[in-house]
Amino acid sequence: MSSSSCSLSPSLRSRLFNSSATRFLVPPARLNQHRSRCEMNRRSFAFRGILASGVSVTGSSLATEPTQGMERLPFKPEGYNFWTWRGHKIHYVVQGEGLPIVLIHGFGASAFHWRYNIPELAKKYKVYAVDLLGFGWSEKAVIEYDAMVWRDQVVDFLKEIVKEPAVLVGNSLGGFTALVAAVGFPEQVVGLALLNSAGQFGNPNENMDEPEESILQKFVLKPLKEVFQRVVLGFLFWQAKQPARIESVLKSVYINTSNVDDYLVESITMPAADPNAGEVYYRLMTRFMLNQSKYTLNSALSELRCPLLLLWGDLDPWVGPAKANRIKEFYPNTTLVNLKAGHCPHDEVPELVNKSLMEWLSSLKPEASLQTL
Repeated sequence: MSSSSCSLSPSLRSRLFNSSATRFLVPPARLNQHRSRCEMNRRSFAFRGILASGVSVTGSSLATEPTQGMERLPFKPEGYNFWTWRGHKIHYVVQGEGLPIVLIHGFGASAFHWRYNIPELAKKYKVYAVDLLGFGWSEKAVIEYDAMVWRDQVVDFLKEIVKEPAVLVGNSLGGFTALVAAVGFPEQVVGLALLNSAGQFGNPNENMDEPEESILQKFVLKPLKEVFQRVVLGFLFWQAKQPARIESVLKSVYINTSNVDDYLVESITMPAADPNAGEVYYRLMTRFMLNQSKYTLNSALSELRCPLLLLWGDLDPWVGPAKANRIKEFYPNTTLVNLKAGHCPHDEVPELVNKSLMEWLSSLKPEASLQTL
């Protein structure tokens, strides 16, 4: 794997930029017109690596005040609540009473990324925000990461912590996780909301069978490839830690940069001190990010049975409005709300996301939804 996305093959680049790893993205309006597409991809590729491992930044010029007029979840360096799942520590936040809403963050983020949504939604609902295994304040487990690991985590969270019918809400990687969890546990998911979700539509004509490895490939080429990947990714990991680079990227990924503040930075950087963060980064980059084609949006959507809300940042350059339109066309029981925002509309325009989400939630009839299953 190269340190630059420009040297990746078109098919590999497509998987990277359209997969669950697509966490924070650079809006076109913010790009310098003289900057090359290659440079944009290099910076974005490195930043996804930063978020995968929670590596760290300090930025003295970042704003510290919360969005005007909005209540914000207090930042707690020690975290809020913890649950043990399959022997691993899982972090979550819970506030409010009412119909349960479970918020699932994107690649490299944490429950704190829902800082402006939790307090508002909790005025009427019981809101949970959970850190996926390998991210945030949850344990950095050294396992083989796969979309189904996070699906199982969310399904068990519903069974063991929530314990009643709920609505799942997810951004980016968390969106695809929410989708497959809703399919995996339909009797307890009464609604699903996706914000610029990860995942790809599959090609029915594509042959998914991998050719059998030769002895040379298995015992010589594959080990050499893994050594090379560790060297390259180790360099990217080191490069991504440089404060000046990180601050620059952070200021370019939100269209409204006023929400790029110390709170957001710290919520990304603190997990860097966790044991095994570097190994989790390597596994996510090599084993998870590049092997997503076997899990497709069309296969999951074909099994979905509950109402779907799409809250879509139309200025997201990698997961743009065409994807939302295609999801709506494939799954008719969909409400689509287009927002002038990038990849993380819940933190960039939280007031609009909260309003749209609460209006949709008020239209849900959980009993009726469950009866139709």
